[in-house]
Amino acid sequence: MTAFADLHRAGAPLLLPCAWDHASASALAEHGFRAVGTTSLGVAAAAGLPDGASATRDETLRLALTLGSGPFLLSVDAEGGFSDDPDEVGRFARELAAVGAVGINLEDGAGPADRHAAKIAAVRSAAPGLFVNARTDTYWSGDGDPAETLRRLEAYREAGADGLFVPGLTDPARIGQLAAHFDVPLNVLYSPGGPALAHLADLGVRRVSVGSLLYRRALGAALAAAADIRSGRVPGGPTPPYGEVAALGGPGRAPGVSRPAPRARTRW
Repeated sequence: MTAFADLHRAGAPLLLPCAWDHASASALAEHGFRAVGTTSLGVAAAAGLPDGASATRDETLRLALTLGSGPFLLSVDAEGGFSDDPDEVGRFARELAAVGAVGINLEDGAGPADRHAAKIAAVRSAAPGLFVNARTDTYWSGDGDPAETLRRLEAYREAGADGLFVPGLTDPARIGQLAAHFDVPLNVLYSPGGPALAHLADLGVRRVSVGSLLYRRALGAALAAAADIRSGRVPGGPTPPYGEVAALGGPGRAPGVSRPAPRARTRW
C-alpha cells in the first residue's frame, strides 16, 4: 500500500481538505493535514470557467504542477477526467502522477457506468501508483437510488478503483451498509447537516472530503468582511498576518525563467 492509501483507516478516517491554490494548500499542510485535495469548483471559479464541464484540464494540471512537490500528499479532483475517451483520461492521469500527485478523483456525472469503469481501468493501466477514487453522482445529481448506486460502485470497484465516493449521501444507515459491503474505503462528502466526523468513523467511513466547502467559506468570509468595512464595522473572524501569508509564497520560478524585480507595495 502507498502512504496515501495508508491514511484511509477504519475508525480514523482521512479528513481531506480541498485547496484551490498554493497558499491554501500550504496553509492546510502547516496546520497538520498530511494530505490535501483540490476542488474543481475553486479551480474553475478562479479561472472564470464552468465547473463540471471539462473546461479546466490545463488549469487543473497547472495547479497539480504547483502543488505536487509540496510537503503533503496531493489528490487531484479531475472531474470526469476531462474527456469521454478512456485513453485520454489515462494520459491525463499519467501527467498528474509525473508532477507528484498521488491520487485522482473521477466522477461519473451520473453518465454511463460502463464508460466510467473504462476510464478507471485506463487510469489503473496508465498510472498504476495513483489512488483512484471513483465517484458516483447518483445522490449528488440524481435520485439517490440505492440499487443503482450499488450497481455503479460494484462496477467501478471491479474496474480497479481504490476507493469509492458517494457525495450527497448523508443517511447513516445507508452509509454503514455501503461501508460494510466493499473491501475498499468508502468516501463521503462532509455535510454541515449530516453526520459528524466521529459518527462517520463509527459507520465505517474511511475518507471524508470537504469538496468546495472551504473555498465557498473563504469567499463568504471575504464578502462579509467587505460588507463590514463598507458599513463602518471592524471585520470579525481570524485574519492571518501579511507576513504569514507571504511566507506561503509559490514554489519558485521554472529554470531559465527570469523574474521581474519586485515593486514597492503597501502591506496590508
